[in-house]
Amino acid sequence: MRYSFSLLPLFLLLCLLGMLMAMVQLGLISITFQKLGLSNSSGILLLFASLLSSIINIPIMAVETDQPVNPEQNIRNFMLHRVTNQFNHKIIIAINVGGGVIPILFCLYLFLHRSPAFIETSICLIAVTLVSYLFSRPVPGVGIGMPILVAPLTAAISAIALGGEQRATLAYIAGTLGVLIGADLLRLKNVRHLGATMVSIGGAGTFDGIFITGLLAVLLT
Repeated sequence: MRYSFSLLPLFLLLCLLGMLMAMVQLGLISITFQKLGLSNSSGILLLFASLLSSIINIPIMAVETDQPVNPEQNIRNFMLHRVTNQFNHKIIIAINVGGGVIPILFCLYLFLHRSPAFIETSICLIAVTLVSYLFSRPVPGVGIGMPILVAPLTAAISAIALGGEQRATLAYIAGTLGVLIGADLLRLKNVRHLGATMVSIGGAGTFDGIFITGLLAVLLT
């Protein structure tokens, strides 16, 4: 299979890598993980595990897709969540390890070990899921796009209003799972019209909207 190359994903990756390096220099990464009850070493381990595994996509299923369209779209102010390559009349739905599996497992760890209230967690999660679904848009030839700050702001505001001492945990869980459900899972019905051959739940990995949303939501609490 041939893979097409685009400078846009590389540009976005470099921009977000620069953001991450700035956060590290300012100590924001340490603050974020401390709010979640992790030591610096555990937080860095999680970060690099997500980064290194972001190249791994686990196929889940394949569905028939429509004819491809022109991939040149207006994507200003949008963060892209998906991976595309050569069109072959089928679209593979996969989950990315670094941007999907690891954040989900970390949310489960936080829920079990930090024990946030179930009702408050559910309310925050529903709020972020709804906002993520409403603000996400199919971008033919590319994937699903969503403004980068909408979900973390919603998660942070909801967590501050309901979370009390557990607001950081609520913000991460709601921000991460809310985007995954609202902008990924609930948008699967749109994938056959995108003209792509692979849709990766969790996007390209660590620097996908799901992972960044969780960290930004915690920082904003």
